[in-house]
Amino acid sequence: MAKKKQATWGGRFSAGPADLMLTFSESVSFDQRLAPFDVAGSKAHAAMLAHVGLITARECKAIRRGLDVILEEISRGKFTWRPELEDVHMNIEQALTERVPAAAKLHTARSRNDQVATDMRLFFKHACDEVDGRLVRAQRALLALAEAAGDTMIPGYTHLQRAQPVQVAHHLAAYLEMLERDRTRFAAVADSANWCPLGAGALAGSTLPIDREFTARELGFVDHRGRPRVAQNSMDAVADRDVFIEFAHAAALVGTHLSRLAEDLILWSSSEFNFISLPDAFCTGSSLMPQKKNPDACEILRGKSARLQGNLNTLLTLTKGLPLTYNRDLQDDKPPIFDSFDQTCLSLEVLAGVLTGAKINLVACAEAVADPALLATDLADYLVEAGVPFREAHHVVGAVVKMAEESGTPLDQLPHAEVKKIHPALKADWVEVFDLRRAAARRQGTGMPGPRQVRKQLARWRKRLA
Repeated sequence: MAKKKQATWGGRFSAGPADLMLTFSESVSFDQRLAPFDVAGSKAHAAMLAHVGLITARECKAIRRGLDVILEEISRGKFTWRPELEDVHMNIEQALTERVPAAAKLHTARSRNDQVATDMRLFFKHACDEVDGRLVRAQRALLALAEAAGDTMIPGYTHLQRAQPVQVAHHLAAYLEMLERDRTRFAAVADSANWCPLGAGALAGSTLPIDREFTARELGFVDHRGRPRVAQNSMDAVADRDVFIEFAHAAALVGTHLSRLAEDLILWSSSEFNFISLPDAFCTGSSLMPQKKNPDACEILRGKSARLQGNLNTLLTLTKGLPLTYNRDLQDDKPPIFDSFDQTCLSLEVLAGVLTGAKINLVACAEAVADPALLATDLADYLVEAGVPFREAHHVVGAVVKMAEESGTPLDQLPHAEVKKIHPALKADWVEVFDLRRAAARRQGTGMPGPRQVRKQLARWRKRLA
């Protein structure tokens, strides 16, 4: 017995697709989340068709009202999705046509190619705004923790070895800068998405007298002066996936930044560092060892970064060999995008929760930063101020450090009589270099970790994030 023809494109086929093919090719299981954007695009398209006289005002009104009813059913979980109709577009159109006869005219001068491109660009504008809001909340949590740390200092690290003293606030503010760049990237993605593909058709537009600029205005694809932004090449409009890759790239960078911050928090919360206590609500215990408090939220944040990078790689690989214009491979461009959006939003919310409940351990920080070797570079600067070339000063201080290590004496407690033998520029006041407050106060250049500069930077962030 012949299978039923496919209702939306079955005219030239003698039989419908096999059940296995339907299962293999359907996308409605994941693209149904585009329903609000698909309805918005269809309402704007109907308004344009009425505007140019291809449907009547009454037909337009009936179509738009029917679309509102369907979207309400979808939002309440009352809509029945039919896999045999393949995707979100045909599910909504078929349901609408069954209720509103005029809806048979809705697909005039439109293809699913430019329809889905429009849906996704509307999605990206929405998604970028959602991510930006969560980035701001994560920044505010970072700022609050930085301010709570006050003037507390810790060792800064290179190669995971103690290097120079910095304020905890300065360290955390580095991530404020990273997340701010992430905000800039998502703003750029939203701008890149802000071009209307609708009217490009399958690839060559339409012979009908459509008004693409009208549709663009209806959907908010406009520049800062309200002028419509319409994709300028009909083939590129339906084949381009740059904005997909740009979004996935921005999400992957967020994931990388969160992973680096998570690693710092994991180290800081360990017994070996003990700089910070993470909230119980975002940690777990061991099924065997009752004393354990594991920083699972931070570890999962590290893992999410790999997932986000994988989504970016999927999209790059998916599109690298496709000829113009649309190819069915592109159906699989949505799962990695939706996953990147969901995981980025979730990760930022978790980070904000972790930071909000974290507490700085002031005593442990003070003990760690008391190591005088952290100010060895300051001793080199002392010699430079005395006229010693830096390369020579570097070697001199290296010799002083070696003397301290071999004698088992803290750097700032070496006898001056022995130290001055290394270089005559090491006067009696050389030991003053190891006053931590003095060292911090002298770092007042822009972007440095001196108390005054850090307070200035935090004030800038308070104003920016207000």
